[in-house]
Amino acid sequence: MTKRFAGSRTKVPPAIRDAAAAPADESISRRDLIAGAAGALGVAVAAGIPLVAGGQAAKAAPAAPVIPTDPTKLQGAPTSPVGSRSPFYKPSRTPYGETVGNSLTPLQDLSGTITPADLHFERHHAGIPLIDPAKHTLLIHGLVDTPLMLTVDEVKRFPQVTRTHFIECSGNGRNAYRNPKPDLTPQKVAGLVSNTEWTGVPLKILLDESGAQPAATWFLAEGGDACVMTRSIPMAKAMDDAIVVWAQNGEPLRPEQGFPLRLLLPGWEGNTSVKWLRRLELGTRPWATRWETSKYTDPLPDGTARQFSFDMDAKSVITAPAYPQVLAKGWWSVTGLAWTGRGKITRVDVSADNGKSWEPAIIHEPSLSKASVRFTHMWEWDGRETVLLSRATDETGYVQPTRTELIKVRGIGTDFHFNPIVGWKVLRDGRVFFHGES
Repeated sequence: MTKRFAGSRTKVPPAIRDAAAAPADESISRRDLIAGAAGALGVAVAAGIPLVAGGQAAKAAPAAPVIPTDPTKLQGAPTSPVGSRSPFYKPSRTPYGETVGNSLTPLQDLSGTITPADLHFERHHAGIPLIDPAKHTLLIHGLVDTPLMLTVDEVKRFPQVTRTHFIECSGNGRNAYRNPKPDLTPQKVAGLVSNTEWTGVPLKILLDESGAQPAATWFLAEGGDACVMTRSIPMAKAMDDAIVVWAQNGEPLRPEQGFPLRLLLPGWEGNTSVKWLRRLELGTRPWATRWETSKYTDPLPDGTARQFSFDMDAKSVITAPAYPQVLAKGWWSVTGLAWTGRGKITRVDVSADNGKSWEPAIIHEPSLSKASVRFTHMWEWDGRETVLLSRATDETGYVQPTRTELIKVRGIGTDFHFNPIVGWKVLRDGRVFFHGES
C-alpha cells in the first residue's frame, strides 16, 4: 500500500472595506445627481448589496437602475462582498421539470469557451440534495487491499489537478434531431453541454491509496441524491483521466453540479460523471443498474440497443448568427462551439450554401483535449436566402455526420448521442431560423 499524502489548507478571510463616496462635482445638475443615486441604488440591489441610509434599511428600490445622463460626472456603486453581472446582461438557463428535470445553458449568450458555474446546464433525477460537507464521506471498497472512508477535507489533502473539460448530457439535441423546428435557439438545440475548469484529485491516486486489486476491471460510482444514481465504469477510465472533483471555475462546486464531491469522466456521457459522489466499489463486471439497463441505453432500428456507449462523438453548433437574429447585408462573424469526447477538435468547416461547399474556420486557442473550442469564420451576406452549417472533425479522423447519415445508422428513434450537422437558414429579409435537415 502506498503512503498516505498529507497536506494543509490555509483559510484567509476576505477583506471587505466600505467605500467612501467622494464629493460630487458642483457642475452636476440636481436631476443628474438624483438619477445617479438611483442608478447606484439599482446596481447595488442587482448585486445583492445591503442598503442602508442613516442607519436605517432602505424600504424600497427600483426594479431597474436609472441611468444618469453622464456617468463620468457621478460616483458609482460601492464595492460589494459578491460581484454581479451588469443589469444590461441577463443570461439564464431554461429549466424544465422539477425534481426530475434539466436546465439548458444559454450558448448564444456566452463568449469564449468557459461556461460560468451558475449557467452550467443541469440534469438531475430526484432534485438537488442539500449535503453538509462536514458530514459527507467517500467510501472506497470492494476489490481493494484497504477500504477507505474519506471525509471531504481528507480528499482535498491528496495531490490535486486543475483541468478544463466539457460535460454533455447524452440526450443533448434530442428535440432538434427528432423534430427540428425553425424557432429553436442554440440553447434549445444544444444547451445540455457546458465547458468549465475543474479542480480535484485524480481517481487513480485514491485507488492506488486503497490498493486496488488487479482483478478489479470495473467500478461502481454511487451518488448521494434521492435516486441514488449508480453507474458501472471500466477501471481503465479510472486509471486514465478520471477525477474526483470538489471545485469548478475557482470555487466549490455548485449544489446542482454535485457539491461537495462529484466524479468527472472527461469526454464521456454526462450521466457517468456521478454527482454528490459517496461510494466507489471495485468489482469484476458491470452491476447492471437501472441507469444502464432501462436508462442510458440506445435503441437501434434492428431491435437491439447500444449499451455502455460512453464516448461523446465530435459535434459542433453555430451560436451566431442564430434564431431569432435579423441580419443586414454585409460581413458577419459566424461563430460557435465544437467538442469531442475522443481528444481534440482538429478542424471545423463552415458552409454558407447548405453544404455544397465548405471552408475551414479558425479554431481559437486554447485547443484542449476533451474540451470545447471556439471557432469563427468571416462571411459576407449578399442578401440571398441561404443555409449556414458547421462540421467538426476530431483527432481520430471522425467527421461529424449529417442527420440523414445518422438516421441510416441509428434510426429516428435513437434516444442518446445526437451529433448531426445542424445550422441556420437565412431568409432574404434577414430573419434567421433553425435548420436541422442535413
